[in-house]
Amino acid sequence: MYRVAIEKLLKWKESKYRKPLIIEGARQVGKTWLMREFGRQAYGDTVYINFDSNSTMAELFASDLDTDRLLMGLELYAGRKIDPANSLLIFDEVQEVPRALTSLKYFYENAPQYHIVCAGSLLGIALHRGTSFPVGKVDFLKLYPLSFREFLMATGKERFAELLEKQDFRMITGFKQTYIDALKQYYFVGGMPEAVQCFAESRDFNEVREIQKRILTAYEQDFSRHAPNEIVPRLRMVWNGIPSQLAKENKKFIYGLIREGARAKEYETAIMWLCDCGLAHRITRVNAAGIPLRAYEDLKAFKLFMVDVGLLGCMAGLRQRTLLDGNDLFAEFKGALTEQYVCQQLKTIENLDVYYYTNDRGSCEVDFIVDTGEQIVPVEVKAEVNLRAKSLKTYREKFVPEISVRASMSDYKKEAGLVNLPLYAIDQIAVKSFSL
Repeated sequence: MYRVAIEKLLKWKESKYRKPLIIEGARQVGKTWLMREFGRQAYGDTVYINFDSNSTMAELFASDLDTDRLLMGLELYAGRKIDPANSLLIFDEVQEVPRALTSLKYFYENAPQYHIVCAGSLLGIALHRGTSFPVGKVDFLKLYPLSFREFLMATGKERFAELLEKQDFRMITGFKQTYIDALKQYYFVGGMPEAVQCFAESRDFNEVREIQKRILTAYEQDFSRHAPNEIVPRLRMVWNGIPSQLAKENKKFIYGLIREGARAKEYETAIMWLCDCGLAHRITRVNAAGIPLRAYEDLKAFKLFMVDVGLLGCMAGLRQRTLLDGNDLFAEFKGALTEQYVCQQLKTIENLDVYYYTNDRGSCEVDFIVDTGEQIVPVEVKAEVNLRAKSLKTYREKFVPEISVRASMSDYKKEAGLVNLPLYAIDQIAVKSFSL
């Protein structure tokens, strides 16, 4: 299974400014596989250490963090010499031994020749609890479920993925039914690696759904095992309420939908927990379109999306037969699946800040506003081929952006700074040549 993140890891390996690397991401998005595969491809030897329930490692790191002593202990545990020029050292579930995270500072300062990659299912939460290691001593990489392009490659459509990268939209349009059919499959299967691998091998939608149910069950168990006891009930209420929040015409998160009379301060910690462990994406509102967008952020207004479109469909009970109902699938939940899909693809794009826009009166809403660092691009999302976009028209008249995007099931078309971008090509939004 190909992951784009492998290319990023290869660049990290060759960088003369390399620091110990921390891979963040939700449980079961493929962090362990990625680290092991990277070691297999790029190193002569991989030393894999899982810190979960590992009393030997807990004891090793409990004492002083002298790197020579730690390396000796790691070599004794692994049963072989660790060659800094040829070995990849993997710390998995590293959040279980917080002092191992702290030690990364000393590896960077005193033993920078060693190649160290770390990951953990709840690492984002461990970091936000104030685990002691200085900012600036480690590199970070976020891992998400497979993108649609990675899904194409995993299911035997590598050439179609290459065609998207080349932006040959005339040829893409000629094969659009293949892309549309694959997109329907992706809406159901999503990007969780186990689900994608099962589908690629068996094409069995029922088995895919069972895998998704098991993943969701594991997430629910994490709530009880790892979240503070006082927020677990609220955590479950927020998590289970995401499908209904996204089913609304206006997808702004409404606390009152969780429980009558609910207030932000009661649920803020639960929402933060879900976002920190990678299970949810919080997309906040902006009320203007200047650079940087962060300066116009309204932290009180936001949309809450799930980590994966397939898991959203599973929670909402999306049936397999919808795949056979033409484009009706894309209109289900009033476009909730489509917005979830677009959000999920945008989040995989590096150095892309994602927000949404409404004016102060609430009469104009643009589904997503992205900041590429060079320009602000409004993105209106349509579930079908309907190209009417009143809010986008209003936004363009007010802010006059260089380029605007309407993502829909219609074919690619560009005129007067307005691009109709097929949903299956949404990841091309950050490509520089796209705005030419």
